[in-house]
Amino acid sequence: MASVTQIEPQQLALNPPASLSEPPDYYWRTLYFFNGYRSVVALLLLATIAVFGNTLSFGSTDFGLFVYVSAGYVIFSMLCFMVIAWRRHFQLQLGVQVGADILFIVVLMFASGGISSGLGLLLLSGLAAAGLISRGRLTLFYAALASIAVLLEQTVEVLWFYGPTTQYVQAGLLSIGYFTTAWVAHTLARYLVATEQLVAQREIDLANMAEVSQLVIQDMQDGVLVVDAHGLIRQYNARAEAMLGSLRQPHRRELNLRQYAPRLAEKLDEWLGSPVSGSNEMSAVALNNKVSARFVPVGRTRNVGAVIFLEDLTRVQEQARQMKLAALGRLTANMAHEIRNPLSAISYATELLQEEPVVGDTVARLLAIIHDNTQRLDRMVQDVLQLNRRDRAHREVFKVGEFLKKFADEFCQTEKVPRAVIGLELNAEPEVSFDHSHLNQVMWNLCRNALRHCRRQDASMRIGVSVASGGDIVKLDVVDDGPGVPRALRSQLFEPFFTAVSGGTGLGLYIAREICAANDATLDYVETPSGAQFTVLSRGARHR
Repeated sequence: MASVTQIEPQQLALNPPASLSEPPDYYWRTLYFFNGYRSVVALLLLATIAVFGNTLSFGSTDFGLFVYVSAGYVIFSMLCFMVIAWRRHFQLQLGVQVGADILFIVVLMFASGGISSGLGLLLLSGLAAAGLISRGRLTLFYAALASIAVLLEQTVEVLWFYGPTTQYVQAGLLSIGYFTTAWVAHTLARYLVATEQLVAQREIDLANMAEVSQLVIQDMQDGVLVVDAHGLIRQYNARAEAMLGSLRQPHRRELNLRQYAPRLAEKLDEWLGSPVSGSNEMSAVALNNKVSARFVPVGRTRNVGAVIFLEDLTRVQEQARQMKLAALGRLTANMAHEIRNPLSAISYATELLQEEPVVGDTVARLLAIIHDNTQRLDRMVQDVLQLNRRDRAHREVFKVGEFLKKFADEFCQTEKVPRAVIGLELNAEPEVSFDHSHLNQVMWNLCRNALRHCRRQDASMRIGVSVASGGDIVKLDVVDDGPGVPRALRSQLFEPFFTAVSGGTGLGLYIAREICAANDATLDYVETPSGAQFTVLSRGARHR
């Protein structure tokens, strides 16, 4: 199965080889086919005289010489196959073969009565093929050799065998044909070389584009899947594997999207069957609460295939949280001092009024209401100020068991509840890398919430410690025996200013999660059959 992670640009030559001694494979293939043509011609000449004998003009002057030369021509073409398979000295092999063609054809012409036999025309196709194979090099030289050989053969006919001198005209015309054919082949070869250079450049450009596309796709925060018209996954990036699972199947060369991600395949089928909009795209659809998908057609129609972009909703939610945090930070910087000063004045004035000797019950009750609400507003301002301190984490390495024992004693003493209300379940004694004061703040918030909703009996609150991933992850669980969090409210637990308790600020859990994030830890709510459970996952001391 093709993968974008496997795409690598090939090193392509911009020009044909300067030396044809070690040309590309397709040069040797053309030479091989050229020799195949030579073999066919030689075999046809030999078969013609074997069938018709000396009844034709072939071998009319010297039949025995024609037979021997034809047989030698066949043997030479067979030997050329073995030499071509050696793949050495391309230019030398081509020159020897063209020279041998000229020699054999001219000798066969001599044995058949000279230029009138018509065998000289066989050199036209040979010269054209030689010019194309050599990409125009030495083409005119080969034409000159063929012309000289034909003229010499005619001269021998005239001087020694009293041939007609009028055939010099035919020999000259045939020589002109050789040069014309060579020139045309040379011109076509130049165009061929230019085309090869253009194709090679385009291949480099395409390879570079593929490499750039690979780098872009691999660096994308979104997952990318390329699916063809049959639903087969053709390309993907590492982010897609992280979201949906590994795509590497050792026993399968091709993987169907329906087998790999059935839910995503169903959404793709819905998109293919939906009416085509102007943009020919479909808005993002949620696969689950963590991943959404967006489909884009590969070509002009949806039937060719699609590119599927997978977006991590947790990242989007994190970005939204960061935006909220930035907004709250700006709000805090502008209003914190302006709010705290009037609150301090109101609280101080209320305390002074409460100390007056003549205060009725109604006035005392109203003053208490004012004092309680000013204290609530002051706590809210304090919580908001904590948002700007989440990145100021000074991690320490300490044993979480000892920390929890001391914390449980301090918590029960401060909240004035029996120590037996908190049950510690220390299944391990790991060390954790965490800001000591941050972890204290997180545990205080979680335990205060648990105390508010639990039955306040022995072990109504349980704090468990365990390790996972071979000790690399430390797990802290805070569990209570209360009614639990209603299902409709669970998705809003960590939203800022959301609270289901009267008098609460709605920032406790939100700040606790932000503090955990500042220490490379996570805080989540875990569904249980009864009660409520919050879990903190932190890295062990080995990963600090």
